[in-house]
Amino acid sequence: MVFLNRIVRAGISSSSRNKIIKCRAAVAWEPGAPLQIEDIEVSPPQSNEVRIKITHTSLCQTDITFWQNKGMKHLFPRIFGHEAAGIVESVGEGVSNLCEGDHVIPIFTGECSDCKYCKSQKTNLCGSLRVNPEYAGVYGGDGTRFKQGSVEISHFMGTSTFSQYTVVNKGCLVKVPKRAPLDKVCLLSCGITTGVGAVWNVAKLQKDDTVAIFGLGTVGLAIAQAAKLSGASRIIGVDINSEKHELGKQFGITDFLNPLDHDRPIQEVIMELCQGGVDYSFECIGSAALMQAAFESTHNAWGVTIVAGVPSGPGTLSTDPVKLLFGHSLKGTIFGGYKPSQIHELVEKYMRKEIKVDEFVTHTLPFEKINDAIQLLMRAQCLRCVVSMH
Repeated sequence: MVFLNRIVRAGISSSSRNKIIKCRAAVAWEPGAPLQIEDIEVSPPQSNEVRIKITHTSLCQTDITFWQNKGMKHLFPRIFGHEAAGIVESVGEGVSNLCEGDHVIPIFTGECSDCKYCKSQKTNLCGSLRVNPEYAGVYGGDGTRFKQGSVEISHFMGTSTFSQYTVVNKGCLVKVPKRAPLDKVCLLSCGITTGVGAVWNVAKLQKDDTVAIFGLGTVGLAIAQAAKLSGASRIIGVDINSEKHELGKQFGITDFLNPLDHDRPIQEVIMELCQGGVDYSFECIGSAALMQAAFESTHNAWGVTIVAGVPSGPGTLSTDPVKLLFGHSLKGTIFGGYKPSQIHELVEKYMRKEIKVDEFVTHTLPFEKINDAIQLLMRAQCLRCVVSMH
């Protein structure tokens, strides 16, 4: 009886188990076209899958990138969204680590725990549940769980959180304590985690290191706060929006550079400021030109550049290969090097007020205004807009 009461309090009825659920979702019918709030059907979870009620979702630039991608037209109609939180409605066969009523955050790159990648401490990628924006179904599954009439609707990155209910592989879900506010910890399913992980897991920043961050969106500012917590002596923020200067100070930025204010390449300015370059640079936009600038702003012999931005299209990174011989190195990261099973550590850090999360929420909107949230992000008028799904 206690268990059933817990489900009811969560807003979930056990009577929906093994049945199709009708709900609303923001459907993208064409690349770049406004999302349409539609009534859809969500099938029950299959083996190793979980159906969850999304309570809150946020928007990430990656959603925008692939929503606008006309080269992926064959994947539309599609339900985007991958930064969210929710409550388990039902579980499929083979799911023993989660049960109805659990609070969870979906993760766009999973962890099967059995493959060579998952057993390695060298990567957070998974051989079977690796992030794949060109796959239209549930990761590890045999297709979509979304329909409108006879029309099948594609998933996005195995999560599709712009729907009131979605189906996700069990390896792409992280259980969080019920005391953790879902409208805040939803941000730990992408941007903030990518940023702090780039510092702590990939760069392994040390006290007094110097840092340059190219792009001061959510990922860049998360990098700044992690660098500050690591004891970095200088944290240079680079952005063409000068309004990011004051905002960046709140997260640890010590210096701000707007490339538009200089008549020479910004990497040259950084090299001069730091007497030979920074110890670590981070690229957070996904621009090949900025990756090159970040790479060329690091110090000779030990400078490290970490790419955290998702490219918006094909591009070529071109630089002097001699720099590699002289000790410059270039790395990339997906989700900050975190395996899903490690995210509970960040949740606890947030609950202990050791990392900023609330401060990234600049706007909140109801589900019906999700297109307004898209416009806010595209115009760089927000960090994160949290959308309440019910």
